[in-house]
Amino acid sequence: MSVPTGVLSDMSDAHRERLLELASVTLIPAGVRLFEEGSRADRFWVIRRGGVALDVHVPGRHAPVVETLGEGDLVGWSWLAPPRRWHLGAQTLTEVEAFEFDAEAVTGLCRDEPALGLELVTAVATVIGHRLAASRRRLLDLYGPAGSGPLR
Repeated sequence: MSVPTGVLSDMSDAHRERLLELASVTLIPAGVRLFEEGSRADRFWVIRRGGVALDVHVPGRHAPVVETLGEGDLVGWSWLAPPRRWHLGAQTLTEVEAFEFDAEAVTGLCRDEPALGLELVTAVATVIGHRLAASRRRLLDLYGPAGSGPLR
């Protein structure tokens, strides 16, 4: 498999290769709902090609997109910790080619190989930080007071 960009690129070659042994390459058509906010998180993807929109449920409104993901990006981190429920929803924008991982298999690997687990958890934690900041910015853009000026 080709060396991925993005979330897996900071892992050591040996750990990345070991993790990718658990991956299957999947093609997902445009317009497919990958998961819904609150549903069980039992897998995740790393995009090789294509785009995915992350959205948030807002009662009585269309779910606003909080971030758009592309090549190298992690789709889904909620599998990592209890209660293992998706925090956002996700839908493909285009046909997506991705590495797909079974969360149970990956957590087992992390348990068996703690150094790999630490690298993966660090990479995922970095993604979580970026996602929270992006979600906050997007929600402030959508629902913040008019004329409040740019975010700093």
